[in-house]
Parts: sequence; C-alpha cells; structure tokens
Amino acid sequence: MQQSIPPDRGYIYDNPEQNCAHNYLMPAVSRLLERERARRGGGDLRVFDLGCGNGSVAAELTSKGYILSGADASREGIQQAETAYPSINLKVGSAYDDLAATFGTFPVVISLEVVEHLYFPKKFAACVFSLLEPGGTAIISTPYNGYLKNLAIAVAGGFDRHVTALWDHGHIKFWSMATLKTLLVDVGLCDITFVRAGRVAPLAKSMIAIAHRPG
Repeated sequence: MQQSIPPDRGYIYDNPEQNCAHNYLMPAVSRLLERERARRGGGDLRVFDLGCGNGSVAAELTSKGYILSGADASREGIQQAETAYPSINLKVGSAYDDLAATFGTFPVVISLEVVEHLYFPKKFAACVFSLLEPGGTAIISTPYNGYLKNLAIAVAGGFDRHVTALWDHGHIKFWSMATLKTLLVDVGLCDITFVRAGRVAPLAKSMIAIAHRPG
C-alpha cells in the first residue's frame, strides 16, 4: 500500500508486496502478455515496467518466465525492490527521462496505474513510444472514467472520495478511453484497443489500453 510523504520524496512503500488493485489488474495483464508471447512464437519475452514501484509486478512476471527491466521515480520503491528482488533490473528513473538511452528498447512496455499521477502525460507517452521497438506493444492501465460510472459515483455521494484533493502525489488526471487514446495517438502509437478490469464493464475500476508502435 502506498503512503503519502513529503513532496520532495515521492511515494514510499510499506513492503515489497502488491496492493489490492493488482487483484483485478494482474489477471488481465497476464492474459495480454501471454497473447503477446504467443504472437511472437513463445519463449522468453523482454518487458519494461515503466513506473515499477516496489517491483512486485516485475517479480510476479519474472516468475512466469518474462525478462523484466523497469524504472520508477520513487527511490524508496526501488530500494524495496532491490532488497526483495535483487536479480531484477529495476532502477531509479522517471518517465520524463530518456530511459531508452539507458535500457534500450523492448517488445513490450507495461505501465500500471501511473499516468493518472503525472503532470506531463505527453512526456510519459513519448517515453513509452521511445522504449518500444518497432512493432512493439504497450499495455497501459489507469482508473476508468466514463459517464455511467461517474454518474453513479455522484449519485452515491462518492465524488469527494473519488477525486480527493487530500492525497499527496495522488490522482491528478482522470482519463476516459477517448482522452487516453488521443494521448497515445498523438505520440505515434496506433491500433489502440481497450479492455476493462474490476467490476462490470460500465463501472469498471480500471481500463487497460493496448497500443502499438508501427513496425
């Protein structure tokens, strides 16, 4: 579980474990990665985790035979990852950095529940593009926002909780499928589709964009 701490330090993590959001995200992400692996003939598949946090997702995917690298701006998160998962290549780094110059390019880039926290989402999307090799696939999740869900939240009196201003380093962007697709298209990604995760589709907790860098 992430905790809010002074703004010059970013997130800190209680432990190197996954949080409750991964219960509904990881089955969907795993299915998408298996599809990518099969499409590429099976075997090892290199994956970059942009915003890898405490390394818990990278560790799960490594256990399934993927070859993970990743970066996160939280020094505390990376310290947790280095202690718990020392064999995985996870380093301090921001979506605003030239990560491709450090890590190279990958067939697949994942980024789970990151883009909603960023002041400069266009830089994030450009970073995803640069990390993908030609023909590569991006898998990007973020909390789902749609008319029916937002109406239900408002009617239930949950608006303040949903868009709370009291969470340091919390959600500052609230993406719909249309706006996230526009963001990804604007940096050159294409063939964008979506799946939803958590609850029934109109009230989904998160959405996952699947996008491709042209080959």
